[in-house]
Amino acid sequence: MQTPFAPAAALPRPLAADGETSATSLNDPDNAPAVRLLTDTLHEATRRNASDIHIEPAEHGWRVRLRIDGVLHETPQPPAHLRDAFVTRIKVLARMDIAERRVPQDGRLRLATSPGRIEDYRVNSLPTLFGEKLVLRRLDALPADLSLDSLGLDPAQRETVDAAIRAPHGLMLVTGPTGSGKTLSLYCFLNLLNGESRNLCSVEDPAEIQLAGINQVSVREKAGLTFAVALRAFLRQDPDVIMVGEIRDNETADVAVKAAQTGHLVLSTLHTNDAPAAIARLIDIGVEPYNLAAALRIVTAQRLVRRLCLACRAPAPHSTAALAAAGFGEHELDGWQPYAATGCAVCHGIGYRGRVGIHQVMPVSDAMRELIVAGAGVHELARLAQTERVATLRDAALARVRDGTTSLAEALAATEVA
Repeated sequence: MQTPFAPAAALPRPLAADGETSATSLNDPDNAPAVRLLTDTLHEATRRNASDIHIEPAEHGWRVRLRIDGVLHETPQPPAHLRDAFVTRIKVLARMDIAERRVPQDGRLRLATSPGRIEDYRVNSLPTLFGEKLVLRRLDALPADLSLDSLGLDPAQRETVDAAIRAPHGLMLVTGPTGSGKTLSLYCFLNLLNGESRNLCSVEDPAEIQLAGINQVSVREKAGLTFAVALRAFLRQDPDVIMVGEIRDNETADVAVKAAQTGHLVLSTLHTNDAPAAIARLIDIGVEPYNLAAALRIVTAQRLVRRLCLACRAPAPHSTAALAAAGFGEHELDGWQPYAATGCAVCHGIGYRGRVGIHQVMPVSDAMRELIVAGAGVHELARLAQTERVATLRDAALARVRDGTTSLAEALAATEVA
């Protein structure tokens, strides 16, 4: 049995002048085993394009897991005696207080992981029963392609979204749970609008991608810089386009809606399950229905589903009844073959490689504006959207099954109905 780790207070602070350079080198002779382990972990995360690195303590030892395409995968068991040195090294690099282990902390670091390659990470610590748990978000894991084509929209959806982005004013919302790619969608919209003729301003918590030509602000609530405060400041900065990382409260929602009514294009996100629910959510937090109806131009909901590995996907056993129960119509069941994940060396035995977005794109029609003003509920809004031929997230997921991009199991899991 592995022995319990030594208290963190017994460990010396690594000797490194991390604050003197913009990107810290991992080649630090101090505490060499922990540094080598950190280097190997970061290289593996980069090689497998992991979005997050989880360092998790246990009573005897610890583990490191990588989130790859939305799913956590455990790495080989690291040496138990290196746990505290490993955690301390990360906290030093992230400019976090190594003496404070009782409350959560946030940090950020830039690392030269190899010659000519610098990566950015967002770090959070959380006190647990057996020590601090760290999560490193690889900001460089976001794709370099910030075009609309990269989002996975079908041609009709892309045309609708493109028209909304190019509108001179209005509110455009992207909804979905954490990790569904909402922020990436907003960056793609901003990238399309970016040009010398427009003043683009964004407020985020925090800014995850630095885009040249865009005035980006990170929220600092302790200093009083909230989403609402930044929004009000933006309106005095002669903006054309405003991006709000997330609408969380009535104050932010009210300013965003009024900005969209006064000649600005406003892009933002909400945490709701689908597009119609976003309208109900904004009304619930205090936005006046008539203001929302006047400002709102389009709502998109999205999820990410894993792509089947093309090197090893295999025809899946299936029945017509099972496909029909999933949502396929009888006229859609002939002439194609669903695929399932198997696993090979290319995909590291997972069966999936990469992810693709599925979307519900709901433009706000005149009929929908009338329902909003009348105080209609989510079900009424959803029925109208269906009447107006707005595809659901399940519809979008099943289309990816039909074209062989993903498996039926993955599609159903991503669009599970409560």
